[in-house]
Amino acid sequence: MEDHPQINFNSEEVELTKDEASKLAKELKRQLRNGLRPKSDQKSIQLMVAGLGDSRGLLRRTFSEGLGVVGKAALPALRFALLNNPNVIVRRAAAKTLKLVGDPVAVPDLLHALINDLDPVVQASAAAAMAIFGEESVELLSTVLINEQSTAMQSGLARWGMAFIGRKAPEAIRKAAKSKRIEIRAAAIAALGDQIQSLDDVEARKLVFNALNDPSADVRAEATTLLGRFDDPELTSPPLCNKLNDSDPVVRRNAALSLMKSKSLKAITALKERALIEQESDASKVINLAIRHLSNLNDN
Repeated sequence: MEDHPQINFNSEEVELTKDEASKLAKELKRQLRNGLRPKSDQKSIQLMVAGLGDSRGLLRRTFSEGLGVVGKAALPALRFALLNNPNVIVRRAAAKTLKLVGDPVAVPDLLHALINDLDPVVQASAAAAMAIFGEESVELLSTVLINEQSTAMQSGLARWGMAFIGRKAPEAIRKAAKSKRIEIRAAAIAALGDQIQSLDDVEARKLVFNALNDPSADVRAEATTLLGRFDDPELTSPPLCNKLNDSDPVVRRNAALSLMKSKSLKAITALKERALIEQESDASKVINLAIRHLSNLNDN
């Protein structure tokens, strides 16, 4: 568990009745429609933060948009709300609003929420907000992956966050793909697809092909899956056919799926050869599915 981040903020309690929230949201919406900047004094910001706890989703969205326009001035109140507010609805909305503000100073607080808040929606909102900050978040999300106390959901959110970052921070993702830690390598390899497709990143492509022979089956499985997204079966078919004989059944299954997705007709022979000796049931089902699918394509 992380130490609680210290935030210099006067946490005066502010509450809104439903009627007050409705009136404030109506005025705020009018200002936003007219391109006016909401008031950014502490009292006004705290009223908008209080509005994040309203049970009406449309009103919460209005308050969130208003705080997003206020920007940096709202950061202390939002960060405090994310980490301290007893109302889970406020904490959820605070994480989403910090994403709108878009200032990386909030990244450590979002990490704290991801690994310490008990609410899964707060965790997910925090991970989604972290993902927009690119390089600033890669290393911190990596700490979640290697933390033995992280839940399966927290680790999954960290992996999703890194995948979302993708080409926004190509150097950081490539560096993570070379990590000594299996969990980080696997997540980074999975995140390389976007930059390979969009940026034609030669180094990233090389990392994926090298990962096919990684000592970790988890990393090999991610690399094998990613090759199925490459639009070049002539390039990917030979290494994928080799992975049909990998020692790990998940890798073999992923190889068959990738060959099927890439419509690699030349792989039919290799798939049939593997089908004769495959003993793991799930891998066998996928291999035979790939054979049928590719054979149908070949006949048409």
